[in-house]
Amino acid sequence: MKTLHGVESVRTVLCWLAGLFFMFAGINHFLKPEFYERIVPPGFPSPRFLVTASGIAEIAGGLGLLIRPLRRVAGWGLIAMLIAVFPANVFMALHPEHFGMSPWSLWARLPMQLLFVAWVWWTALSRSHGKRRPSEARQ
Repeated sequence: MKTLHGVESVRTVLCWLAGLFFMFAGINHFLKPEFYERIVPPGFPSPRFLVTASGIAEIAGGLGLLIRPLRRVAGWGLIAMLIAVFPANVFMALHPEHFGMSPWSLWARLPMQLLFVAWVWWTALSRSHGKRRPSEARQ
């Protein structure tokens, strides 16, 4: 099944890219914590803690995507994290004057969160990644 193997190759490459993407994004929370603290919406408690927690979650989730036995739990964790940080993206879009970024780019980030969720879901959760059915193993 050449087509199936081609899809699996694409899925594997995208899984590695997602893993690296989230690890670098998480590391960035520790390199530029002040920026991330500013995007925590008012009323949320302990911005420093939330930035640290989300950075750790991104690093752990990204690493988990690269380790086959952890891939599913990492995928669910990353999807939960993407949902949890969505209010920060909405806050940025509603208050572009605080961030020195163009309003259109901040609004464009909102649907990108859905793309990130879909990316993680397809690479980590859409099936048991890397497991073959017994009939495929013999071929």
